[in-house]
Amino acid sequence: MSPRPLRSHQTELLGLVRAIAAGEASGVSDILAAVTPGGGKSLLPVIAAQALIGAGLCERICWVVPRDSLRLQAEEAFADPAWRSAFGHGLSVRAADNTPDPCRGLAGYVTTYQGIAAAPDLHLAEFRRHRTLLVVDEVHHLPSLGHNDNAGGEVDDAAGWSAAIEPLFGLAAQRLLLSGTLERADGRRILWLPYRRGAGGREEVDLGAPGWAVIGYSRARALAERAVLPVSFGALDGEASWLGPEDAQGERAHLGPHRLRAPAPHEATRPALFTALRTGFAEALLRRAFDATRTLRAERRAQRPPDAPARGLGKLLVVAPDQVQARRYLDTLRRWVPPAQAGTVALAVSQERDAHETLAAFRLTPEPSILVTVAMAYEGLDAPEVSVVAALTHVRSRPWLEQMVARATRVDPQAGPYATQRATVFHPDDPLFARFRWRMEREQGTRAKPPRPARQSSLPLPEWLEAEMAETRERQGIVPLESNALALRLSTLRPGPDLAQGLAAARAPDPQGTLLEPPSIAERRLRQRVGELIAAQAVEDMADGLATALPRGNGLYHAYNAVLKHATGGKGRAAMSLAELEAALEWLGRNRLHDHLHLLEDDHRFGWRARPQGSWKPPSRALR
Repeated sequence: MSPRPLRSHQTELLGLVRAIAAGEASGVSDILAAVTPGGGKSLLPVIAAQALIGAGLCERICWVVPRDSLRLQAEEAFADPAWRSAFGHGLSVRAADNTPDPCRGLAGYVTTYQGIAAAPDLHLAEFRRHRTLLVVDEVHHLPSLGHNDNAGGEVDDAAGWSAAIEPLFGLAAQRLLLSGTLERADGRRILWLPYRRGAGGREEVDLGAPGWAVIGYSRARALAERAVLPVSFGALDGEASWLGPEDAQGERAHLGPHRLRAPAPHEATRPALFTALRTGFAEALLRRAFDATRTLRAERRAQRPPDAPARGLGKLLVVAPDQVQARRYLDTLRRWVPPAQAGTVALAVSQERDAHETLAAFRLTPEPSILVTVAMAYEGLDAPEVSVVAALTHVRSRPWLEQMVARATRVDPQAGPYATQRATVFHPDDPLFARFRWRMEREQGTRAKPPRPARQSSLPLPEWLEAEMAETRERQGIVPLESNALALRLSTLRPGPDLAQGLAAARAPDPQGTLLEPPSIAERRLRQRVGELIAAQAVEDMADGLATALPRGNGLYHAYNAVLKHATGGKGRAAMSLAELEAALEWLGRNRLHDHLHLLEDDHRFGWRARPQGSWKPPSRALR
């Protein structure tokens, strides 16, 4: 399999870590990779680990990600066979929880901010025992300590993560920090990054600080290298009406209708958006995104043979303002597809027990082709088949919107030539999104000249005032009444056949035959197989009358499980490495657990449980 060519920032990092490994850049201990969302950050830890561990400068890698759903993607980056062949590496990492020995004999482990905050001593001990390459993904989520740490709410959680992770920076042998943005929405410094006073007294990241190497990859550069797709924005205007806060008499004023589109933000901007996302406007925007997706899928399907795999047709990601609205959008979308194909539309929110499995299916299989979420999938989701995004969210911070848009800008190798692919984002046509949209259009070269300077009356509101206005309205409360869509500023999308047309051919998942099995998946599979073999022996022995003196039911299963634990070194399955699980399977293939019950003679747990009932005592070796 021929590997994909390295992008310029990946080539730069490869040259840098090889220089560090050769002693030519020994003064560099921190590497900052500022890579535009979708530009390809996930390969950078593989490049760094291969060079630094291979040279003996590091023994292990610890890759820290902001959410649990990203741990599997980190494993997959190391398991990709094309890159393993290209770099000649045999490194694997595992998605670890907070149980002892997180590496289990592999080259490293992947954990989350929350995981480190929950068990900081465990990770500190690992860093003290081994020279570790620390990789912190999306480092902008971590605020620097000592600057307004008690602001409350989500910031408190982030400060707690920073407090737990900061000691690891000091213990790490080498550090690689990854981010798609070098600014936080709250204006605070980012943990560990060096700062200086720039022009006008504004604080900015010091890109020339001693001991630091900075690798940048802008959206313009990524577009020039065809690493990301250009974006088409579908801005839908509308108007909304709502009831304002209660007055002294307990009455609410009827406000509106107010237009979403305006030359600059004003006092009605956010309540109009809040109302639009919860009333008829949302369904109108959702319908346009749905129609665009089914048109795209129908066009791509028509260009393929009838029996071609159903990958690369394009998928729709719906980003909702909250979980209540996400479920409402899900119900709406399911009304638009045939009942038998309701499974093509899925929901992934934090309150759903199978949310992570749903995300994995959306990434790796033909179905679901539509995913509704709130925040779980907006950042870091590597799903190149996403071609259309319905941005039904109220968040307007630039880093957040960049991450959301980037879900659709990944190049899909199964969707045909690069020139035929394009990301489409449907969004409310409010002035806050319009300002973000203009910046992205300028960066991708679709603006021939900057807009005319706004008049004094149209100056945009400062971000702190926008946030304060939103918080005030949330405290006082408004009651959304109604909204409707008016005009869409994108004329290239036309309705097409039903999205579900031809999905019968997509029922069989496209096997990921070129991807090695990630360690955490292999561990779960082997643990399950060991449990099945233990249970099978227990059932067989009871059926053959070999277990008449043994505890029945679950008791026999647990006794046999304890036999295996004693026979294979005293580790439980949850603590075994891949090699140990494979050895346990081989042992079970050669031995009967009933023949090794003498291993339980000194196990007081089973003796204590059995003796009061007089039901079982491990048979003496002399009687065997």
